Amino acid sequence: MKRQRRRLLLMEIGVTLAIALFLIFVMPAVLTGFRLSLLARFLALAIAALGIDLIWGYTGMLSLGHGVFFALGGYALAMHLQLAPLKNGLPEFMSLSGILKLPWFWQPFYSFGFAAAAVVIIPAVLAAILGYLVFRNRIRGVYFSILTQAATIVFFNFFNGQQGFFNGTNGLTNFKTLLGATVSNNQTRFVFYTLTVLFLAAAYALCRWLTSDRFGRVLIAIRDDESRMRFSGYNPTGFKVVVFAISAALAGIGGALFTLQSGLISPKAMDIAFSIEMVIWVAVGGRASLIGAILGALLVNFAKSLLSEQFPGIWVFFQGALFLIVVTVLPDGVVGWLRYQGFQHLLTLLGRNKQVATYPSLEEDPEVQHERENIRN
Repeated sequence: MKRQRRRLLLMEIGVTLAIALFLIFVMPAVLTGFRLSLLARFLALAIAALGIDLIWGYTGMLSLGHGVFFALGGYALAMHLQLAPLKNGLPEFMSLSGILKLPWFWQPFYSFGFAAAAVVIIPAVLAAILGYLVFRNRIRGVYFSILTQAATIVFFNFFNGQQGFFNGTNGLTNFKTLLGATVSNNQTRFVFYTLTVLFLAAAYALCRWLTSDRFGRVLIAIRDDESRMRFSGYNPTGFKVVVFAISAALAGIGGALFTLQSGLISPKAMDIAFSIEMVIWVAVGGRASLIGAILGALLVNFAKSLLSEQFPGIWVFFQGALFLIVVTVLPDGVVGWLRYQGFQHLLTLLGRNKQVATYPSLEEDPEVQHERENIRN
C-alpha cells in the first residue's frame, strides 16, 4: 500500500512538473503577449480558486467573502510597489488628498520582505480570528455564508471611503519598480508569469498534501456530518479555523500575483459579485477536485474574456446561463462529469466498456424452475 502511494505521489509530482514546464516554456511561444498576460492573471485567480475548493469542496463551508482576502493580499504588495520608487516622499494620491506625512501603517511596507509576509499573514490572521469567533459558536451553513458576505460589505465600504490612505475607489495603480526591476519591462513580466506558475504548482501541492492524508479525511467528515464528528471525540472548530486561514492565505497570494499582472488593485475586488464568481469557478470545474478548481477558473475566465470581446453588451447573461447549466445538468462540475460519466462514454466509443453483470429473470432462473417442479410433484 505504501509503495503504491509513493508511486502515485511520484507520478503526480511528475505530471505537475510537466504541466508547469509546459506553461513556462511552451505557452509563451504559442500565445500572443495579450493572451499570455490574460493567462498569467487567470493562473493567479486559480490559486484563489484552490483556496475556495479547500474550504467549500472539502470542508463544506461556502464562503462568499474570499474577495476580501484576495484584495488584502493585493493591497499588501501594492503598498510596497507604491513606496518602492520613493525614498522619503508620499504617493501622489496622498499629496493630492492633503496628507503631509506618510501614515504609520504604511511605513513598514518600504520593506519588500515585510510586504511579502503581509500578503500571507494578514489574510490568514484575519480569517483565523473571524473563523474562531464564528466556529466556536457553531455557526455554519447559510449563516456562515451570510457572515462572510457581510464582511465583504464592511471592508468594501471602508477601503472605498479611504481616499487619502488607499486612493478610494481608484485603488492603487501606476506601479513602476519592484526590487529595482521595471515592472512594465517584458522580461520582468515574464518573470512574474513564471512565478505565478510556480506558486500555483506549490499551492496545488499543498492542497493535495492536506487533502490526501488524515487531515483531509477529517475535513471530509466535517463536510458530511459535523455532528457525528463531535460525537466521535473530535473538535471541528480547530480544523475549520486552520483550513479557513490556509484558504485565506491562498487567496491573498492569488491577489498579490494578480496585482502584479494587472497593475491595479481596487475595492472592486472586495465586491460581493467577485466573491460569488470565485464560487462559480469551483462549481464549474467540480467541487472537491483540485484540478477542477484550476480548470474552472481558467475556463470561466477565458470564456468571460472571449464573450466580452464578441458580445460586450450581453456576456453577463452567458455567464449566468453557464452557472445554471452546471447546477442543473452537471452538479459535479466538468471534472466530476468526466470522472463518472464521460470516461464511461469514452470507453463505450472505444468498444472497451465493461460488461455489467446481469441476473436471470424468475422464469429463466434454473433454481426457481427446480423448486416449481418439486411443488408440482
